[in-house]
Amino acid sequence: MKINRRRLLQALGMSPALFAGSPALAKATQQSASGEYKLVGLNPKGIPPAITLLPMAPRRPEFSSLDGKTIYMVDIGFNNGNVFFEQMQRWFKEHMPSVKTIYRRKEGDYPQEDPKLWAEVKAAGAAVIMGVGH
Repeated sequence: MKINRRRLLQALGMSPALFAGSPALAKATQQSASGEYKLVGLNPKGIPPAITLLPMAPRRPEFSSLDGKTIYMVDIGFNNGNVFFEQMQRWFKEHMPSVKTIYRRKEGDYPQEDPKLWAEVKAAGAAVIMGVGH
């Protein structure tokens, strides 16, 4: 029995490009020793590029520890951001009680400036955790 690959792929909702290859290879692998036909598929994704690992940036000497520092947690309004930051504040209170956390909701959308908030953070904060959502 001869199989029409194009119609078979169409029935399966697949593209014939998935099974592209040289005709010689297709003919050589079409029929197994037992007489059954088999399809050979090639991965159309290709090979991803190699990943280059980068080290973390060195910490400034004044940030070798968070003890006694104030961290601002700035929410720009992503869904349930306030709940997320409440959980983070509880974690800091339990695990790092010397760290002070302050939650603030930024005025406006993500790209809009909030000069009043940034002035407060610069004056009193040592670091910022900004929740930008996904």
